[in-house]
Amino acid sequence: MMNGQALDLFGAGRYTLETQNIPKIGKALSRATDGQTPFHCEVYFINKTEQMAIKWGTDSKVQFMEPTYNFPISIGASGEMSLRAEDSRRLLLKLVGTENFLDQENLTRYFRAFLMTKVKSYLAQVIREQKISIFEIDERLNEISSALLKMLQPDFADYGIALERFFITTIVKPDGEASYEKFKSLHFRQYADIAEAKLRQQTAVIDAETLAQRTVIESQAMATKRAKEGYTYQQERGFDVAQDVAQNEAVGQFTNMGVGFGTMAGVGGAVGGVVGSAVNNAFESVNNQPQQADDMAVFKAKIDKLTMMKEAGMLTDEEFNNLKTQLLASIL
Repeated sequence: MMNGQALDLFGAGRYTLETQNIPKIGKALSRATDGQTPFHCEVYFINKTEQMAIKWGTDSKVQFMEPTYNFPISIGASGEMSLRAEDSRRLLLKLVGTENFLDQENLTRYFRAFLMTKVKSYLAQVIREQKISIFEIDERLNEISSALLKMLQPDFADYGIALERFFITTIVKPDGEASYEKFKSLHFRQYADIAEAKLRQQTAVIDAETLAQRTVIESQAMATKRAKEGYTYQQERGFDVAQDVAQNEAVGQFTNMGVGFGTMAGVGGAVGGVVGSAVNNAFESVNNQPQQADDMAVFKAKIDKLTMMKEAGMLTDEEFNNLKTQLLASIL
């Protein structure tokens, strides 16, 4: 630098510098200028490697409205960053001035006020725009750090410095403040209630699946039992219907039928025999009962029983019609 101007930039290598000093009268001029050459220039050596682990922190709390619950809150922030001299000419003109050297400590001091102003503003802006809850902010530090890095880079570039990395490592929350503790309790209770509801739902699903599996297993066991005993589900239902018919008090109304129901054997197999036997036994027990006065009611009851037996598969259409004909003949 000379006369306040950055005259040239030198890369790596060896250089010979020629000055404007006048050899013969240099001593005389130096005596007149108190030992200083009138043709003054300075050479600065700039380290352009990345300077890492430069610590930063807010000097006061950042105040903003919490975006999720909309209450005022103040937080502090701190972390680390790394810088690199990118534009040497701009760095010298804006920062060095009359300093003999600029180390990391001096650089941090120069940028402290600048950084605090920018970080506070940008941090509140990012939290508000991305709607980051104060109760979830720790898990999003990487996201916030990346956003602040992009926002701060142009500001550092004005000074010829490249902001290579920027990290937020700590967020200081207002623990103990009444409003903060109130919404903190509300926030975590909400998630606890949701988790409990999901657990109940999962338990109900498991219970339902267990019941369904038990039903399937029981059905398979019953099917195996029927197969070993030589009958089917339909035949079992036929046994149940026959038993209901035999036990029904209305069966007593078949006293005058006089058909014997021996044709029940035509139903086929074990069911026919069992049903025929059950019905005939019922009728035999009923023959000793007094005849009902209302013949039409008796006839209707008999028809209903025949219909039920037909629908249960115990009678074919032909058998049903034959029995119906016999029933009609018995009351005419």
